[in-house]
Amino acid sequence: TALFNSHIPHGNASLLLRRVKVQDKGRYKCYTSTRKGNQELFSVIVEITDEMVTCSSQNIYPIPQVAWATDPPSAQEALENSTTKTTDHKGLFTVESMLRILGNVSNYTYFCSVISADKTQIWTASRKNQEDITQEEGYALSIPCIAPHSLQNFSLTWTFDSSNDPIVILRYDHRTRHSFNLWEGEAELDQDLLLLGDGSLVLFKPQSEEHSGTYTCSFSGLQSRHIIQTRVNITVSRTDSHRCNGTDPVEAGHHKGLNTAASCIIRHDGADRNREPAQSDAQDELLRSVPNVDEDSSVTSLPDTKEEEDEEETPLDGSDGLQPSNLQRDGFENTKPVLSIP
Repeated sequence: TALFNSHIPHGNASLLLRRVKVQDKGRYKCYTSTRKGNQELFSVIVEITDEMVTCSSQNIYPIPQVAWATDPPSAQEALENSTTKTTDHKGLFTVESMLRILGNVSNYTYFCSVISADKTQIWTASRKNQEDITQEEGYALSIPCIAPHSLQNFSLTWTFDSSNDPIVILRYDHRTRHSFNLWEGEAELDQDLLLLGDGSLVLFKPQSEEHSGTYTCSFSGLQSRHIIQTRVNITVSRTDSHRCNGTDPVEAGHHKGLNTAASCIIRHDGADRNREPAQSDAQDELLRSVPNVDEDSSVTSLPDTKEEEDEEETPLDGSDGLQPSNLQRDGFENTKPVLSIP
C-alpha cells in the first residue's frame, strides 16, 4: 500500500493498493486529523420538513441497509418508509430514505441507522424539532439539548440563525474540555451537566431583536450525530404598560428612565396633588395641626390656643373654603372634626 504524499496537502489522501488479492476485499475507512480532532468522512444526515423526515448518506460500498426508530418507540408498521439507492461513476452508493411524520413533529425524536452489508458497522443520526419557546425579554432562558443516549468523546456545537445565515455561537469538545463561546457573557453551558450529556444553553438576559431565531444543538460522536432544533421568540418587555395600584400607566415621556414603583410615587405624591388649587394660609395651618390618628378613630382634638378661648364652638361645614375631598383622602370621610375648648 502507499499514499500520494505530494497530493495530501491538496486534499487527496487516496490509498494505493498493489497486487490486490481476494483477501483484500472489505470496507476501507478514511479519517482526517485536524486541530478540531478526528472526523470520520462517512456521515448520515437526517432532516425534517413539514410532512416528512429524510435520511441520506453517500459514498458507501457495498450497498447498505437503512433502519428507522423513534423515541418514544413506535409500532413497526408506523415506520414504513421509501428508500432509494443510486450509484455514481465510481460505483459508490448513495441512499435516501423518507418517513412520514408521526403526529405532532415535536412529539418524537427520529433515528435513522445506516447498516453495512456485513452488519459489522452502524452509523446513526437523529433529529428532533422541539416546541417553540416564547418568553419576555430580560429573563434568563434555558434551551434544552439532551443527548439521546450516552456518548463518549463527543463534540457539541450550538448554531443560531435569524435570517437564513446561521452562525456558530458555541463549541465544546468533551475529549479536550476545550470550548469556544462567541456569546461570552450572554450565554453559557453547565459544565457539570455536559458530562451527563446535557448540553442545554442558558441565555442570561435575551433581547427581542438580538436573540429571537432558530437554535440548533448538534452532538457528534463516533459514528453518530444527534441534532435538536428549537425556535425561540423573545417578546418585548411589557413593563412600560403595567398598571400600578390600579392607576393608569405613567406616561413614558414624563418619567423616562424611572421604574414603575418610582413613577407611581411621582403620580400620587405630585401629579394628584398638583391638580388641587392653592389652599389658604388658614387652611394650611389647620391641616398641619391635625395629628395622626388610628384607623378606628373618627374624632380628634385640635391644640388649645389663647385666641380660641373666646370663640364659640363652631362645626366645620366646609364654608371656610376646605375641600371635602382633601379630608376624605386623609381618612376623615363623612366625619366632621370637633374643636374641644376646655
